[in-house]
Amino acid sequence: MDLGAWLALLPDVELFDAHTHIGFNDPDGFKQSREELLGVLSAAGAAGAFVFPMHEPDGYPPANDMVIAQALETTGSTPELVPFCRVDPAADAVAEAERCLANGARGIKLHPRAENFELNHPVIRDLYALAHERSLPILVHAGRGIPALGAHLVPLTREFPGARTILAHAGITDLSWIWRVAADLPNLLFDSSWFMPADLRTLFSLVPPGQILYASDAPYGNPVFGRALQLRVALQAGLSPEQIRLVFAGQSQNIAAGRPLEPAGPAVGEHEEAPHLLLGRVSSFVMNGMVLTMRASAPEAGLEQLSLARQACNVPEGIDDAPIFAVIAALLDEYLPNPATLENRLPMGLLMLAMCAANTPDVPVPAP
Repeated sequence: MDLGAWLALLPDVELFDAHTHIGFNDPDGFKQSREELLGVLSAAGAAGAFVFPMHEPDGYPPANDMVIAQALETTGSTPELVPFCRVDPAADAVAEAERCLANGARGIKLHPRAENFELNHPVIRDLYALAHERSLPILVHAGRGIPALGAHLVPLTREFPGARTILAHAGITDLSWIWRVAADLPNLLFDSSWFMPADLRTLFSLVPPGQILYASDAPYGNPVFGRALQLRVALQAGLSPEQIRLVFAGQSQNIAAGRPLEPAGPAVGEHEEAPHLLLGRVSSFVMNGMVLTMRASAPEAGLEQLSLARQACNVPEGIDDAPIFAVIAALLDEYLPNPATLENRLPMGLLMLAMCAANTPDVPVPAP
């Protein structure tokens, strides 16, 4: 598959990834070196990325030192890594953040799921006070596996306007309501490191574009596939080329440089679309197949769903969406003989593109 054809919709868009990791000790089995990260960023044409440690069950000071040192060695090069420190509220987090900031860190990462805390923890307010004083970003895991956190986070964001809160993974734990208050909190930002088109379309439609940051979550996500699918979603939602450029690089670069955030107008809002019932069937089968395939206990059930998705692409010639079905069929034909494994997640990107194509019917697709 030629990914370049998927990126050609807006080829001059610069990329800066707001969510990447390096590390080797995460209990989930994922690993990534600096060289591997730089490789995938280069493949995506990225100018740089925010980077922080993966989960370190034995504590973060050594991992923070490693990330800071390795990131600072890339200063002035392309891609350039901008280091964040990762802290645990139960382990003298403010002192560790201050130590890392003195050594070159330019942001803070919090992971309520891995470190098992909520944002009403008293140390979190102290971290926000520190970030407010220095106009720093605090990136917070807001994806699966945690209770909703917005009720605690919104007051902190309002009390400390100098802190730049970044809700990771499209803020999916609270996206159903937090979009409504986002316009009144310009320092409340969302990274787009997520793969479900419905969530991404909600994010790009209901949150002001100046508050969205392109992100991949590497190594869990791939910056190349992320760029391709998120560009489609942004165009389907109705963002302008100028707004897309700010989302995909400009605003993160403002944060990295300590510059003021750049507004890009209100959220584009929802717009009426014609129904695409047959594409909806394909999208549902692909989504079910992806979820089941990612569960080690149900890979066969996942392949069964993906086979149904492939059959659902056998639509009559001449229907309006025929080119989209042809592309989805080609992606599935490439994936099914070589399904994703924990050691090689790249094929999962084919499924993400397939599901994204089914959910962005107004955006041109490349030839299969």
